[in-house]
Amino acid sequence: MTAKQRQEQLGKALWDIANDLRGAMNADDFRDYMLSFLFLRYLSDNYEASVKKELGSDYPNLETNDKRTPLSVWYEANPNDIEPFEKQMRRKVHYVIKPEYLWGSISELARIQDNELLVNLQKGFKYIENESFESSFKGLFSEINLDSEKLGKTYSDRNKKLCTIIKKISDGIAEFSTDTDTLGDAYEYLIGEFAAGSGKKAGEFYTPQQISTILSEIVTLDSQNPKAGKKKKINRVLDFTCGSGSLLLNVKDKIEKGGGYISRIYGQEKNITTYNLARMNMLLHGVKDSEFEIFHGDTLKNEWDILNEMNPAKKVTFDAIVANPPFSLRWDASEAMGEDFRFKNYGLAPKSAADFAFLLHGFHFLSDEGTMAIILPHGVLFRGGAEQRIREKLLKDGNIDTVIGLPSNLFFSTGIPVCILVLKKCKKEDDVLFINASDEENFAKEKRQNVLRKKDIKRIVDTYQNRPDKIERYARSVSMVEIEKNDYNLNISRYVSTAKPEPIINLKEVNTKLVAIEENIKSSREEHNSYLKELGLDTI
Repeated sequence: MTAKQRQEQLGKALWDIANDLRGAMNADDFRDYMLSFLFLRYLSDNYEASVKKELGSDYPNLETNDKRTPLSVWYEANPNDIEPFEKQMRRKVHYVIKPEYLWGSISELARIQDNELLVNLQKGFKYIENESFESSFKGLFSEINLDSEKLGKTYSDRNKKLCTIIKKISDGIAEFSTDTDTLGDAYEYLIGEFAAGSGKKAGEFYTPQQISTILSEIVTLDSQNPKAGKKKKINRVLDFTCGSGSLLLNVKDKIEKGGGYISRIYGQEKNITTYNLARMNMLLHGVKDSEFEIFHGDTLKNEWDILNEMNPAKKVTFDAIVANPPFSLRWDASEAMGEDFRFKNYGLAPKSAADFAFLLHGFHFLSDEGTMAIILPHGVLFRGGAEQRIREKLLKDGNIDTVIGLPSNLFFSTGIPVCILVLKKCKKEDDVLFINASDEENFAKEKRQNVLRKKDIKRIVDTYQNRPDKIERYARSVSMVEIEKNDYNLNISRYVSTAKPEPIINLKEVNTKLVAIEENIKSSREEHNSYLKELGLDTI
């Protein structure tokens, strides 16, 4: 069995467990419990593997029927060595977990239906939030309410439900590897399945992998010359509406597969539950707490201190920016906001649609050598008023590099077709590349959604990378002169129509065929009438 098959099998096994256990609980609520327990399992396994390596021959070997964790046995035998040991572990793996809070201890309490499991789990979550990591992970489990009546009306009922959930998870994944690739991909699989189950609410935290892949491939290519291939280094990558962090992880994956690396990952998320999910997702994929920073706050209000620096000399910029902001969100476009350094050179997006506000926020922090790819509704390409003025300035300044039109019904949250805008401050070409990937031959229709296949994704990325003058019914590089003549309207169908040409009809050939048919009819009628005469019947 390949690694990919094992990852898919684990993901499906976990999803079956989730469906079996959640009962009447909605997908959103159960997701938070399930993913938190998986996160604890990963942290524990990773920590215990490091402990075993660190202790070497001192690591306790327990009998099969001994249900204690080896670390708890070592703690009991070496009370005076615990403090220096934990200091060493913080230096090596960046975090510490007390033996009683390890997954092995928690799952054993679940196995024996111990009445103290709920209390112990609460203490464990608080310990991880406040003491496990050198850098604060305060509030990591703040939305995990173990006292919720959704788990049961009484303490005993809730404890019993938690015992059942944890035992099922423990038994269900016992045979699977818990390395970062296997468990990380299974985690992503679960996030996707929960997103599908949550319907419209899923847009708050999940960008489908197929679209995430397109954005990630684009921003990891050389900005000035995509044909040169992948960048070797990205100093900083930002997703200012990062959801569960999947898009950021996809960027990391793509550049590493190309032999490069990212110095530091940055994300921002307004929803507290999703913010916590993103932090867990980073750690679970093996990203050290020193390698990423996820901020909880409102992007449009620019509440993050590192992005609110007024001194241009201290401005933080990013080599790659990706985003899937909420579509056409109503926002507070107040007069004071018009003086905000992100917007004042362009004007404010209308109150009814913050799409360009999100775009300008990200674009302000894009480095001179960077690439930004953002998913937006098609309206940003042609709507008038303030949006037309913003669009016109970006085009005149040579900042809009590529417009990619995607099919409808790709998202769980909406059925509308969307586009990807690629922006740069280092664009060399005096044109805009339009890719119209919305035609039915460029995607597959599945039961719940439309899906971009591997070949569809590859075609989009290859077209962006090679920037052809024209591909019939698919792509075209359009001069600024032509765009200006169209009043800076970027409606994709104006420049790349997917309509198939009507077949050319040869009228002479058609006439010849009709004459032949008429002759055939005449001959057949005469033959038929001769038979009727022989029978003494009236002819036709």
